[in-house]
Amino acid sequence: MNSSLDAPAATGARASSGAHASSGARVAPGARTANGPAAAPRTETPRKGTFSSLRIRNYRLFATGQMVSNTGTWMQRIAQDWLVLSLTGSSAAVGITTALQFLPMLLFGLYGGVIADRFAKRKLLLLTQSAMGLTGLALAALTLTGHVQVWHVYLVAFLLGLVTVVDNPARQAFVSEMVGQDELRNAVSLNSANFQSARLIGPAVAGVLITAFGSGWAFLLNGLSFVAPVAGLLMMRTAELHKVDRVPRSKGQLREGLRYVSGRPDLIWPIVLVGFIGTFGFNFPIWLTAFVYHVFHQGAGTYALFNGLMAAGSLIGALLAARRGSSRLRLLVGAALLFGLLEVTAALAPSFWVFAALLAPIGMVGLTINVTANSSVQMATDPLMRGRVMSLFMMVFMGGTPLGAPIVGWVTDAFGARIGFLAGGLISMAAAALIGLILARVGGLRLKIDLRPGHPHVRFVPRVPGSTRSEEQELAPAA
Repeated sequence: MNSSLDAPAATGARASSGAHASSGARVAPGARTANGPAAAPRTETPRKGTFSSLRIRNYRLFATGQMVSNTGTWMQRIAQDWLVLSLTGSSAAVGITTALQFLPMLLFGLYGGVIADRFAKRKLLLLTQSAMGLTGLALAALTLTGHVQVWHVYLVAFLLGLVTVVDNPARQAFVSEMVGQDELRNAVSLNSANFQSARLIGPAVAGVLITAFGSGWAFLLNGLSFVAPVAGLLMMRTAELHKVDRVPRSKGQLREGLRYVSGRPDLIWPIVLVGFIGTFGFNFPIWLTAFVYHVFHQGAGTYALFNGLMAAGSLIGALLAARRGSSRLRLLVGAALLFGLLEVTAALAPSFWVFAALLAPIGMVGLTINVTANSSVQMATDPLMRGRVMSLFMMVFMGGTPLGAPIVGWVTDAFGARIGFLAGGLISMAAAALIGLILARVGGLRLKIDLRPGHPHVRFVPRVPGSTRSEEQELAPAA
C-alpha cells in the first residue's frame, strides 16, 4: 500500500525511470502491491552532519559568495520598500514594486528553465550575477544624486526580475552539479540557511544606513556585493563538478517539461501548494511596512527589526531542515497549515510585542515549507529535466506575486493591515487542507480520528477495508 503523504522524495534516478505519485512510499511488512508481494521496507535515510556539504570546495566558494551578495540583496529589499513607501505613502505602491520584480518570472519563467537546461550553468551564473550587481549600482546612482522617482524603482525592479528568470533555475540546478545527489538535500537546506543568515544582517545594516544616510548607500553596497559570487564562480575547479548532460536544442522542450510534471502528482501538487502560499501568504513587504507605518507608527529601524525576527526564525528552520534525512509531503502540508494559523494569529495580535514575538515562528515554518517543497521536487526529478521543473517551481512560487501582491496591497490599504494579513493566512490554511486531502486520496488513504487515550489521535490509514494494524502504523504520520 503506497502513501503519497508519507512518501520520501524519489531520487532523480527513479524519477527518470517513470516514477509516479507513490514512488518511494514506505510499504508495510508483508503487504502486497498490484504486481505481487511488496519489496522489503525502505529504511530511513541516515542523518548527515548539519554542514556536511560544506566539505566540498566548490560549494564552499559558492556559499561564501552567496552569503555576501544575499546580505546586499536584503539591504536593497529593505531600502527599496522603504523608499517607495516614503515617496508614495502607499502600501499598494510597495505591492506594485514587488509585483514588477516577480512579473518576469510569471511571464517568462519556463523559458528560463529551458535556457538553464541547455547551457552551462556556471557560465550563465557569471552573467546573471554580474547583471544583478549592475541593477543595484544603477539604483544607487539615481538615489545618491537625488534624481530618483518611483517609476525608476519600478523599472529597476522589473529589470532585476528579468535577470532572475534565468538566474533562479540555473542557481537551483547548479547545486546538484557542485555536491551530487547524496548531498543535495543538505546543500538546499544550507542555501536557505545562508539566505536567512544574510536576512539577519542585511536589514539591520540597512536600517542604520537608511536612518543615518538614506537609501542610496544600501543600494551601492548591494551592487558591490556581487563581486563575491562572481569571484567564487571563477575560482571553482570545473573538473570537480558532477557532469550533467546538457539538453540539445530541439522543438517542444517547454511542452516536454510541462507534460513531465503534469503526469507526476508527487511534483504537481507540492508546486500548486507553494503557488498558493507564495501568491497570498508571503507578502511580508506589504504587511510589515503597513504594520510599522500605520498600526505601530514606527520608522525604518522597526521595519528592519521585524525582518530580522523573521530571519532568525527562518535560520533556525533551515538548520533543522539540514539535519533531516528525507523530505515528506506530510511535513509540507502540516507546515503550510501551521503557517496559515500563525499568520491569522499575528493579524489579531493585540500589542506590538505579541506581534513581534510571532514573526520568528512564522519565519521558521515558512522556511520549512520552502526547503521541504524545493528539496522534494529536486530529488524526485530527472537531472535532464531539473532546470525546467525548477523553473516551473520558481515561476509558480515567485511568479504568483504579481497577481497576489497588488490584490493584497489593495486589501491592506482599503481595510487595514490586520485584514490583509488575516486574509493571507486564511487562504494559506485553506490551500494546505485541500491539497493535503488530494494527496491522501492519490495515495489511497483516508483520515482517521481516534480519541482513545494512548492512541495517535489524527492519522491517515489505507482506504482498503481489512488492512492490518501494521499497515496503518507504517503509513500513519507520527502523532
